[in-house]
Amino acid sequence: MSKILIIEDEAAIRRVLKKIISEENDSYEVFEAVDGMEGIELIKENDYDLVLCDIKMPKMDGVEVLQYGKKLKPELPFLMISGHGDLETAVSTMRLGAFDYISKPPDLNRLLNAVRNALDQKELVVENKRLKKKVSKNYEMIGESASINHIKEIIEKVAPTEARVLITGSNGTGKELVAHWLHEKSERSSGPMIEVNCAAIPSELIESELFGHQKGSFTGANKDRAGKFETANGGTIFLDEVGDMSLSAQAKVLRALQENKVSRVGSDKDIKVNVRVIAATNKNLKKEIEEGKFREDLYHRLAVILINVPSLNERRDDIPLLIQYFTKSIANEQGTSVKSFSKKAIKLLQEYDWTGNIRELRNVVERLIILGEEEVSEKDVKLFASK
Repeated sequence: MSKILIIEDEAAIRRVLKKIISEENDSYEVFEAVDGMEGIELIKENDYDLVLCDIKMPKMDGVEVLQYGKKLKPELPFLMISGHGDLETAVSTMRLGAFDYISKPPDLNRLLNAVRNALDQKELVVENKRLKKKVSKNYEMIGESASINHIKEIIEKVAPTEARVLITGSNGTGKELVAHWLHEKSERSSGPMIEVNCAAIPSELIESELFGHQKGSFTGANKDRAGKFETANGGTIFLDEVGDMSLSAQAKVLRALQENKVSRVGSDKDIKVNVRVIAATNKNLKKEIEEGKFREDLYHRLAVILINVPSLNERRDDIPLLIQYFTKSIANEQGTSVKSFSKKAIKLLQEYDWTGNIRELRNVVERLIILGEEEVSEKDVKLFASK
């Protein structure tokens, strides 16, 4: 059912509009407001799919209703109703966010086409927002344990904001998954997500990698090159294993966060950047600060929100779900049938000491699928899991 609100001070015009719209489609439910003030109150209290709003009204005119209504419900489409003398104003309301305008007296076909198009657009906007909130299957977070549900709740609250996030946890726990969830559920999801593994880049090259360089700034710099911060402009940069970054690179990252600008190696020119920073580490950064290996001011800039990802040993209840997920995904990758695991096999895997966390579990599941029987048994786990 599409809920449509008509805001019009002339009762005769309200009746005509309501009759035309109601008779066009029995899935249209039409409501009325006699002036702009009443219209705003109804918009506050109800969820409408479309508003038809007159421009010239007492108490509050249509332009004010449009501006206020759009602040309350940005996705709500407005069709403005204009008299002959209001045409210029009606056109200007398009710049303020109105979907379209209808002249008085309303032309039947023009009115109904505008209503249909406005409702279609609303549906598209809502669908796009819903899809934005869905996370790619490559980065699903599997688990229903209390600790994982807590992380999911934090992500739902934090993702739509611009807050920087520091993700901590041991290797293989899924810190990268959390970072991707944060990006894909954010308002920046249509922009790039650039990942930088700070531990994998030699310390002498990390600054060039992050901030770019000018041709000739060092041996091997044969051309100008944009850094990861520039590439991530409008999106998210994920600094994985940030605890392994050199102190000089840390100082430049701190400046980028403070001033939203970077400069390439070998250049004094500032380049403005608009990025959200998410960082992750398997180190105890407070201990690193005490030992002089990590800047305390950078830590406080990065750790606006802290998310600690638990080890697999701390969330053993999730292991059956993870086994089921890995079994299906590995079968899809290899083009084979899905193998099952016996209850005793799963129980044994739940008791295993997972020092390598989820990454290790996936490797073990793959090994058992390849080497085990059609139904992976307790015997298969004892034979192959620990090798």
